[in-house]
Amino acid sequence: MSLKNSIQTKATALYDQLVDIRRTIHSNPELSFQEYETVAYVKSQLELLGITQIKPMANTGLEVLIEGKNPTKKVVALRADMDALPIVEANEVSYKSKNHGVMHACGHDVHTTCLLGVASILQSLKGEFEGSFKLIFQPGEEKIPGGASMMIQEGILENPKVNSILGQHVMPLIPVGKVGFRSGLYMASTDEIYVTIKGKGGHGAMPHLCIDPVTITAQMITALQQLVSRQANPILPTVLSFGKVIANGATNVIPNEVYLEGTFRTLDESWRQKAHELMVQTAQNIAAAYGGTVDFEIRKGYPFLMNDPHVTARAKKAAIDFLGEENVLDLDIWMAAEDFAYYSQVAPACFYRLGTRNEERGIVSSVHTPTFDIDEKALSLGVGLMTYLALEELKSA
Repeated sequence: MSLKNSIQTKATALYDQLVDIRRTIHSNPELSFQEYETVAYVKSQLELLGITQIKPMANTGLEVLIEGKNPTKKVVALRADMDALPIVEANEVSYKSKNHGVMHACGHDVHTTCLLGVASILQSLKGEFEGSFKLIFQPGEEKIPGGASMMIQEGILENPKVNSILGQHVMPLIPVGKVGFRSGLYMASTDEIYVTIKGKGGHGAMPHLCIDPVTITAQMITALQQLVSRQANPILPTVLSFGKVIANGATNVIPNEVYLEGTFRTLDESWRQKAHELMVQTAQNIAAAYGGTVDFEIRKGYPFLMNDPHVTARAKKAAIDFLGEENVLDLDIWMAAEDFAYYSQVAPACFYRLGTRNEERGIVSSVHTPTFDIDEKALSLGVGLMTYLALEELKSA
């Protein structure tokens, strides 16, 4: 039996176990950097496989080493994130979240389950490959500073040094059975913006006696959007969005201040830094022009995600071999962010997408929504594919 067929057989045989693991994790979600029960469960599953080289990292993360023959020849890392989101689950399923207000709405339960399945197969094959695999069970992907940055700081990519890294993420836009790849620039950097515009409140009938922070805010939002439309290079993807505006006045009350929250995303570090400076300067100038002041805070988040052309080409080729060319899609740039980007900045990386959509069953909701779910057929496919990609990457020069 070929390696491909062997992996496919092993992954298929794991299906019932994978469903059980995924549902256990899904029904017991934990927020970023609070994944204590999740990481204990993952560790127990790894120990059942006979894996002994398990090292805690970043408080609620794990570094797992599976060594083959000649273990230092090459090291390939595989990453899964484990945290959930502060969302009330709306799905009426047997594995619905037991922790009200916390939900695996981004598929991290799937990622963790798949990597446990990969661990099972790699452990069974460890006498048949040269090199080593470093499995990264990571906390806190959903929250700045990002668990990836913490694990890198604690040496996850060293001792032994990682030669390349793969990451797999669910994609509800892609039908189950298919996967997607993109070489080069793929996902955006992300920064959080917190702004307080301060004026002088008063009666809405006497605006001349006030410094109206609402009108200042209106001018500011419009001007800041023009930084994107008139300062950014048109061929460089840039997004500036404000999702929260609080002006706690009334029909006849001008408030003392207005509060804003937003996000800034792009794919170029030089422009990112310049845009930060321009946003602060623009906001300060507009506030001053109308007699107000502004506190403008930018919390720098994840960098942009760059898929290494060579690693991605090898992974895509292996995926075509494993699934067939008709099931491997080319992806466009996506302006969402991922802390896997930190790994991609320091090691050759490939971050690819696993299809989870099934329109016939009504499984169509986006990630980060209360009704997100997956077609669980993706579990066996995700395990088999990631195992095959990892082994093919390990064999590459």
